[in-house]
Amino acid sequence: MKSKLTISLLAALGWLLAAAPATAQVAEKKSLTLDGARQVIAAAMAEARAKNAPGGVIAVVDDGGNLMALERLDGTFAAGANISIGKARTAVLFKRPTRFFEELINSNGKGRTVMAALNDFTPLIGGVPVVVDGQVVGGVGVSGAASAQQDEELAIAGANALANPMGGPALPVTYFDKDQVAAAFAKGAVLVGEEPGRNYMVHASRREAAGMAEVHTLDTDIIYVLGGTATFVTGGTVVDAKTTAPNEIRGASLRDGESRQLVKGDVIIVPNGTPHWFQEVKAPFTYYVVKVR
Repeated sequence: MKSKLTISLLAALGWLLAAAPATAQVAEKKSLTLDGARQVIAAAMAEARAKNAPGGVIAVVDDGGNLMALERLDGTFAAGANISIGKARTAVLFKRPTRFFEELINSNGKGRTVMAALNDFTPLIGGVPVVVDGQVVGGVGVSGAASAQQDEELAIAGANALANPMGGPALPVTYFDKDQVAAAFAKGAVLVGEEPGRNYMVHASRREAAGMAEVHTLDTDIIYVLGGTATFVTGGTVVDAKTTAPNEIRGASLRDGESRQLVKGDVIIVPNGTPHWFQEVKAPFTYYVVKVR
């Protein structure tokens, strides 16, 4: 007669063997986060600016087709939001770019036009799945740009922002030797400018005198002082404020702001939307600015 210990061991072994197949059937699933959705939109918007797109609505959905984030550029027609959401949902639920379906339906009259009657189905170019490590984690749809082709280009730029997060940076490494950096600071220059897929810029800045009050509605400024001194004012109200460029406001000065004396080695971070002003400058005042969007 088997001992109770042997019976217990056999029972435990049987449980483990029975559980093994179930465990093997469970796979790790990646999910799109809100931050990831915002990165997709930021990359698509950067592409829109680079292409001077006249408008557009960018929508990002999760792997179930649920809306996570949406951005509507100025001048876009009202129906653009619903169309972009539909494109994103179609791309993720069918795991294909929506170009496939529009071309299928329009293929010399031989397409499955009955597909157009499906719920949540928008067979219009401009929807792309968002894929991370081989898994479809969401979809991005764009509507209202200059053309269907441009809709798709913006959507692809957005999807590519997350396409290879574990395989290294999508953009190449950028290097400036000391002579290039010195030349940039000698006159004040942009080292790294705005580019699709990049959410930051780097300026080699130089000031010889005080400037205008500024507000960047999208960009956060990270300032590192290399030389000289300056009285720097943050907050308060911009005097004689005017919009000088998209998302950029300038004015004569600031009222009721907080003053600081900046010297070599100081770092100050100015969040987007915060008024700031170089009120007084002891030249030459040189500083790095990293603009993060």
